[in-house]
Amino acid sequence: MAKDYYETLGVHRGASIDEIKKAYKRLAKKYHPDLNKSPDATEKFKELNEAASVLGDPKKKETYDRFGTTGEGFTAGAGGFGFSDFGGFSGAGMGSENIDINDLFEQFFGGGFGFGGSRGGRERRRSRRGSDLVYELEVSLEEAASGISKSITIPRLEKCPGCNGSGAATADSIKECGDCEGTGYVRRTQRIAFGTFTTTSSCGKCRGSGKVIAKPCGSCHGKGRIEKVRKLDVKIPAGVDTGHRLRVHGEGEAGEHGSQPGDLYIALRVSTHRIFERRGNDIFAEIPISFTTASIGGEIDVPTLDGKASLKIPAGTQGNTVFRMAGKGIPDIDTGEKGAENIKVLIRVPERLSKRQHELLDEFAKEEEKTPGGKGFFGRVF
Repeated sequence: MAKDYYETLGVHRGASIDEIKKAYKRLAKKYHPDLNKSPDATEKFKELNEAASVLGDPKKKETYDRFGTTGEGFTAGAGGFGFSDFGGFSGAGMGSENIDINDLFEQFFGGGFGFGGSRGGRERRRSRRGSDLVYELEVSLEEAASGISKSITIPRLEKCPGCNGSGAATADSIKECGDCEGTGYVRRTQRIAFGTFTTTSSCGKCRGSGKVIAKPCGSCHGKGRIEKVRKLDVKIPAGVDTGHRLRVHGEGEAGEHGSQPGDLYIALRVSTHRIFERRGNDIFAEIPISFTTASIGGEIDVPTLDGKASLKIPAGTQGNTVFRMAGKGIPDIDTGEKGAENIKVLIRVPERLSKRQHELLDEFAKEEEKTPGGKGFFGRVF
């Protein structure tokens, strides 16, 4: 029974060459005998190569699609390859060749498996950039509204001043690694049923740098970094809110061997206010007023984020009325335009009355009954 190469690679019959390449790369990494130790991995890998050698060649693919075979002389199942479109290799007698799987993938797909370094370990591992740091900072609502500069203290790894981050006592203490001969990677060869494959990995001795330190720096003991406590002044812009993150470039930890430092992120949290509730750029508060002020009107002092302000209460104000004070809220962090302060007034009813207050309210009630509609509010309702 003819083999279904499309099924082997897990692609549909109308798959493009690019789709076939991607499928082969994914499955070859999964079943490569150096990575997959299951008993059937070698045979499965061989089947993948056979399928890709046919579907990857436009002429063979056309013949296979029409007749279900590639015709006479097809030897892929016997160990030959035919990646003509993939720009790869070919030929029977593959068992006598030493094939680097990273070379194959770099040639086919522009990059290797990535065994211990970029581009299949062919380039030296670059020194890693320093780690980013996150500092959680709490500010008050007033500080968030106006903006403020804060001093913070952070522990971090900094570049060793004694060796300028190299980790070596002197410049000539840095030598070429003998294990990898300065390449930063080592090769491992394994013979399998249909060929010999070589994988590359990062050199364990020099950690992929290609260099070793003969005489370490006495200050950092060859690490190139030392622990220090750093004090910074951080400017908090007006309008920030909980969840905002500020980035301070280059103030994270120092990188390895003098490489680029990381960044510092300030994670902000605005503390709960005893009076105001924030909703976006607006703030809200509840303020009690007297029954008299609500009835005849007047002016009251109300708190704001930058002091007190006068609020005019019109006569006949009802409870839960909200007064909007434009420009008294939080500035927008992008535009600077301020939101509003919203004051809900609550009418305060006295719990105890003096004799004179009681008499005056009795008079008020009698007068209220004389108003049109009778008996005041309850007369209008019932």
